[in-house]
Amino acid sequence: MTPELLDLLRQVDTPTVCNAIEVAQGRRGFANFTRATMLSSAPEAGAIVGFARTAAIAALTPSTEDAAVLRQRRMAYYRHMADAPAPSIAVIEDIDGDDAVGAFWGEINTTVHKAFGLAGTVTNGVMRDLGDLPDGYPVIAGRIGPSHGFVRVESIGQPVTIFGMTVLDGDLVHADRHGALVVPADIVPDLGAAIRRLMQTERLILDPARRPGFDFDAFEQAWSEFEAART
Repeated sequence: MTPELLDLLRQVDTPTVCNAIEVAQGRRGFANFTRATMLSSAPEAGAIVGFARTAAIAALTPSTEDAAVLRQRRMAYYRHMADAPAPSIAVIEDIDGDDAVGAFWGEINTTVHKAFGLAGTVTNGVMRDLGDLPDGYPVIAGRIGPSHGFVRVESIGQPVTIFGMTVLDGDLVHADRHGALVVPADIVPDLGAAIRRLMQTERLILDPARRPGFDFDAFEQAWSEFEAART
């Protein structure tokens, strides 16, 4: 990850990166992205980009573990987040799944994670305190709710699944209001060039379509050039 690539990734949306991965791979079929509609705490914010710091939480029912064990794990979780390399994203699976009710992501927790230097959160779980979350820390979540339930950390640093997207601790993640994806490690060196190539290719159809007098003949010519250039 170079500073130039990081800057570029922050400027483009997640659908663009999704397409660019296929350009870099030279084929269609990239599939490690979220498969459900997600909600953004800051829909107009740019993309969040970073290396995943993973954990799993639960909140639907009270834990049967000793309170001291839960506290020790909670502190280990926050240390895991505080020690994250820059840039990083908290990627948190709520193992309650479709029954998730506990908002781990409210004003306090987002403020703490932002202070640790993380760029944002991706979760299938719940967020709350909309309007009070800190600027510059988007949360891409599965739902909105009012309660924290019995929320607690269940595990730290293990692989997680967010709406069909599998994430390992340390994976490079790109996310915005459309959802999230994991960038395959082997194409990272080629990703910047792939994004620029994709954007140039899209201009073959977008530029003519935005000019006055665009008609079917102009479309047919532009589309032929566009198809010849794209993956």
